[in-house]
Amino acid sequence: MTKIIIDNEVTFCELDSVAGDGDFGMSLAKGFRMVERGRKDLPKDDIGAFIKGCAMIILEHCGGASGPIWGGAFSAAARTATGKMSLALGDVVEMAAAAAAAIQKKGGARRGDKTLLDALIPAGESLAASAESGRSLIEAVSLAAAAAVRGAEETKSMVASRGRASYVGERSLKHPDAGAFALGVIFTKLAGALEKRSET
Repeated sequence: MTKIIIDNEVTFCELDSVAGDGDFGMSLAKGFRMVERGRKDLPKDDIGAFIKGCAMIILEHCGGASGPIWGGAFSAAARTATGKMSLALGDVVEMAAAAAAAIQKKGGARRGDKTLLDALIPAGESLAASAESGRSLIEAVSLAAAAAVRGAEETKSMVASRGRASYVGERSLKHPDAGAFALGVIFTKLAGALEKRSET
């Protein structure tokens, strides 16, 4: 995930420049570079503790609104994984739901407000549906990625009502929300990485 975010720093900034400050990619990449640098020192015997450590780095080093939003999401996800050494699909569903709930509580945004929730919530719902139908983790993440991409695409027809983009009103039309688009990219790349790993 750190590599995906860092590799797409410029793309995310360009998207954010349409209706925001244009620094979303830079702010996010700054924090995740520090995650990459510091992750070797984080706990390895507890997934929840590891993710919590990542959250603390994100909160400290991601600039602007990204720190509280992404850091808060990671913190909430970490709480559901406390004490675990492995994750089943049901655990991932819980993590996604906790992350979305934390973001909603932090900023007051809802699905349809043209935020990253418009990608994260559909992805989480897709993961839950896959868990109920007994799909594998790899298939579930692939389907969740498609749901996130669709959700991001739908933000093109929305007028932002939360965040910096809400200040420009209808100027945000025809452009995807940068955070939602980023999640679509992240899920898609993660799905590809999981598929590639399963082939080796």
